[in-house]
Order: sequence, then C-alpha cells, then structure tokens
Amino acid sequence: MPDTPVLRLAVLGAAHPHVTYALDELPHHAPAYTLVAVSDRDPALAAAHAGPHRARAYTDHRALLEAERPDVVMVAGVYADRARTVVDALDAGAHVLADKPLCTSLPELDAIEAAAARAGRTVSLLLEKRHYPETLAARRLLARGDLGDLVMVASSGPHRLKRAERPGWFLDRRTYGGIIGDLAVHDIDLILHLSGATAGTVAASSPAGAPFPLHGALLLNAGPLAATVEVSWLTPAAAPWHGDYRMRLTGTRGTAELLWARQRLTVVTDSDAPYEAVLPPGRRPAQEAFTALAAGRSPEVDTAQSVAVTRIALTAQLSADEGGTLHPWTTTAPHRSPANGH
Repeated sequence: MPDTPVLRLAVLGAAHPHVTYALDELPHHAPAYTLVAVSDRDPALAAAHAGPHRARAYTDHRALLEAERPDVVMVAGVYADRARTVVDALDAGAHVLADKPLCTSLPELDAIEAAAARAGRTVSLLLEKRHYPETLAARRLLARGDLGDLVMVASSGPHRLKRAERPGWFLDRRTYGGIIGDLAVHDIDLILHLSGATAGTVAASSPAGAPFPLHGALLLNAGPLAATVEVSWLTPAAAPWHGDYRMRLTGTRGTAELLWARQRLTVVTDSDAPYEAVLPPGRRPAQEAFTALAAGRSPEVDTAQSVAVTRIALTAQLSADEGGTLHPWTTTAPHRSPANGH
C-alpha cells in the first residue's frame, strides 16, 4: 500500500499563545503532519516556536508561503493582520486553521469568504468550547430531548486581563478590533450549534469611545431562541480562574447550567430533580480539525460555519459601535442538525 502523504504544516503569526493549539497536536498525529516553518513579525518569537521542531523561521508570511508551500497553516498572529494572512494562505493553496477572531472587520471577512471559494480550501476556526466535556454532555441532553425545546440561553464570559503582561497591540483598538468581535465568538457559535438556527437579529452594547473597552453584551435572536451574551476583561485578580465561564440553557421541559471553569453541568427537568450530569471526555481544541484534514475531509467547523459565527460577532461589534442598532443576520449552513445533535 502507498505511504500516507505527510501534510506540511506552517504557522503564520504566533503573537497569541493559542498558537499552541496546533503545535500541541503534532505528537498526537505523527507522522501525518510535519511542521515546516513558523513566521512572525517578531523574529525571536518565530524562532522560539520553530526551533523545537527543527522548522525554519521567517518574519514575512508571504516569503514562507512561497518557499515552503504548506498544505495547512495555523493563523494566530496580531488580530488586525489575520485577514491578509488568511487570504494569502488560501491563495497559496493551504487550508487554514485559525484562532479567533478570524478578522476584525466585515469587509475583511468578505475577502476571506471569497478567497476560500476561489481556492477551494477550508477555513476552520478553532472553537474550543464546542469540545469541552460540559458542552458535549449538554449536546447529548438536547439530542435526547431531556430539556424539551431550547428557548433561551444566557451566557457569561469574563476574562482576566493581566494588563501588565499584554503586548501593546492587544490593548490598542486599531490592532485588537473590539471586545465583542473577540470574546463573544465562542458563545455565539454554541448558540447556533445548539439551536441549529439559520436566521435572526443581533444588537450589542459596549462603552463608546474607550480605547480598550473592558466589557460588552449582546442580545441574539436565533430562530425562536433568545440569547444574551456578556463578555468582559473584569475577572478579579484574586479569582482562582482566568474566567468563570458559564451558560444556562432553558428548555420547555428543563434547564441546564454549564459551569466550564468548575467542570460541572447541573440539570433539572420536569421529571428529574437537580443532578450533576456525568461528563464524557473532552477533545483538544485542534484535535478534530487535524484528524479531519489528515483524512481528507472538512473539519466539523467548516468555512461556512467559521464565516457565519464571525459575521454575527462582527455585526454585533458594529451594533455596539453604532450605539445598539438592531441588525438582521442569516446563514445558509446550519451549525448542526437539531434532529441528531451533531
């Protein structure tokens, strides 16, 4: 039998620590992938990630793409640089795995969507909340019908800022983008993922004119479901977690609360007194995407889903910048089939 082709992996931008989502997968998928190169505008950072893998280091992602011709790239650079990097990678024939946010503006997102279509390559956001044990258990509850029809979601995503440790680009609205376009992406994805909705409206609020807003909130209507998402950089310094992330699901026959930081899923239904759900094993953030691309198929979070969730998040950020304008949204690709929970 012929040998399985080895996929050439490259990192285009390593400014955000989530670059490790891809690098940590390499030992789990040997020999299907090999890291050939890392690029970052900071040569020391590029060398630090490339060295342990005996990969080459670049300061220009275009030079890397031309010289190395990678099959798959991981994008985790400065937020404002990501759109151009993603488009260049797609035009070079590579599949793209991306840390969120995928980009920082709606015109950039349009350019990414067009590039993916003409290249015939996949863009997959690494949306790790999908793969947490609590989320997988909640999906199972909904698929079984334990909660009835899902009608409301309330999500809270506080984060610790650690301002002294953040690079300058992160604290600058011009290079960061916006708090809602960044932090709300995961929860928006789960709302679509758990509901299967393909249309609705969104409106948001965040301090206007602040160079780096510390909090924001949005109201998302997704089909018949109403959802609120609050995000902030206000986790107290003495808290034992980076963020006490949580989401409450309200159905017509029960409720469930996902307490991700506490590793719990609490459930109560019309027929079951409050109980703690048994949690299945979780999955690493990039595990499914690496497995799918190595098998020659699209990851679970495909281009359509990556674009849809990013478009809603950026539309919500636009709404906040406008003072809370209500905007409609639609997507042609549901995040899952409500009938089977996948």
